[in-house]
Amino acid sequence: MRILLIGSGGREHAIAWKLKQSPLLTELYIAPGNAGTAQVGTNVEVDVAKHEEVASFCESEKIDMVIVGPEIPLVAGLCDHLSAKLPSIKLVGPGAAGAQLEGSKAFSKAFMAEFGIPTAAYQTFTSESIEAAKEFLRKLEPPYVLKADGLAAGKGVVIPHTLAEAEKELDEMLSGKFGEASAKVVIEEFLTGPEFSVFVLTNGEDYQLLPVARDYKRVGEGDTGPNTGGMGAVSPVPFADKYMMAKVRERIVEPTLNGLRTRGIPYTGIIFLGLINVDEEPYVIEYNCRLGDPETEVIMPRITSDLVHLFNSMFDGTLSQNQLSVDSRAAATVVMASGGYPSKYEKGKVISGLDEVKDSIPFHAGVAEQNGSLVTNGGRVLMLTSYGLTYMEAAEMSKRSATKVNFEGGFFRKDIGK
Repeated sequence: MRILLIGSGGREHAIAWKLKQSPLLTELYIAPGNAGTAQVGTNVEVDVAKHEEVASFCESEKIDMVIVGPEIPLVAGLCDHLSAKLPSIKLVGPGAAGAQLEGSKAFSKAFMAEFGIPTAAYQTFTSESIEAAKEFLRKLEPPYVLKADGLAAGKGVVIPHTLAEAEKELDEMLSGKFGEASAKVVIEEFLTGPEFSVFVLTNGEDYQLLPVARDYKRVGEGDTGPNTGGMGAVSPVPFADKYMMAKVRERIVEPTLNGLRTRGIPYTGIIFLGLINVDEEPYVIEYNCRLGDPETEVIMPRITSDLVHLFNSMFDGTLSQNQLSVDSRAAATVVMASGGYPSKYEKGKVISGLDEVKDSIPFHAGVAEQNGSLVTNGGRVLMLTSYGLTYMEAAEMSKRSATKVNFEGGFFRKDIGK
């Protein structure tokens, strides 16, 4: 098969790395890709924001399947355009209607309420209803959860611990802290418990669950500091046993698919469930419409099934019949980030020592090639994934690998896995 993978981060490098292992793959293109994806496929200069440009490339290169990694092209309707223009292409990713599960927190919370999917109590507000929003905050117990309605690169959630801080954050968000993304703000009750990530591969009718992971969102050790796109991940998750996962299927996965069908929303691709375990009961924190990052970097190495065959099965009616094969070993991913991340950071720092990493799989995220050297090109630069008998053992291996890699200002969390 000739496949086009959309995206440029560590998630896309991990997907490309796994696709490359399939005997069904004949050609892999990545748009725009990064220095890591160039090692396993062909990076192409296609502007993914220009849907017609993507369609023209697919037509000229006789692409059989398009896999969309990041959320922005999905919310913008790239798959809708490709489906209309080239109906024979297999599209791994929902149209804009399905992508609203991630593209709008207000949409997803209303969806969960309509179909009885367990989630935190909430209300949605705009600048016109700011006084009502502050009144709602006064009715909640601290800490408070404020979410930008739209896409904010994984950073649109703030958790103030006092009412004064919550009111200040609310004012800033509704005044444009996250641009148009926070023109609406969802305020939720705070739920307490360990979080976990569940990935549903579905064609809207049948589904398969991929390995479960847990990521670490805060920038600082001990889960301190602001939220990031993720500083590391582990898989499997001990409390996500067969009893918990039976509840996830019955109370969340199946009602979600039923809700999409009821609303007449077609959906082929990944539904990422950001869940929290509250006294052994799963609740939805958020939906995403694609694979997570850095969770992809920890689950792809654990999948031993042919990924191309698995994606194909969504289109030929055999998805639920496939037995997903998973490595029995645990895995852990440690993210190496640029100094200053998730706030301002500099690019172009030379990366050294990567050739000394032998016991981990290095996935490139914010990495570019410049004058024959690898340089930093983003906030999260590298994801180092290792196997182990336990995820703690795997995390220790990834951290040892991280000490071998150097770039000015680079840092990583030393408590991943704890």
